[in-house]
Amino acid sequence: MKMCVRNCLKSKRRVVYASAFTVALLLVGASIYAQDGAAGINEANMKVRSYYAAGTNLMYACGAVVGLIGAVKV
Repeated sequence: MKMCVRNCLKSKRRVVYASAFTVALLLVGASIYAQDGAAGINEANMKVRSYYAAGTNLMYACGAVVGLIGAVKV
């Protein structure tokens, strides 16, 4: 009888420890993904602005190629 009580207490402790460990991992994971929204928007804004000049030149080049193809077909 004493053996059963000890085993039951050990298994209950394991469940409690496992539950506590799982909750702790979830809290740590949630805090890792929490970020400042304004910082992310500013970073995206800077990246888009840095590609603007290259994108403009690419569009001019595509327009030139389409214009040449159109001129040859006429």
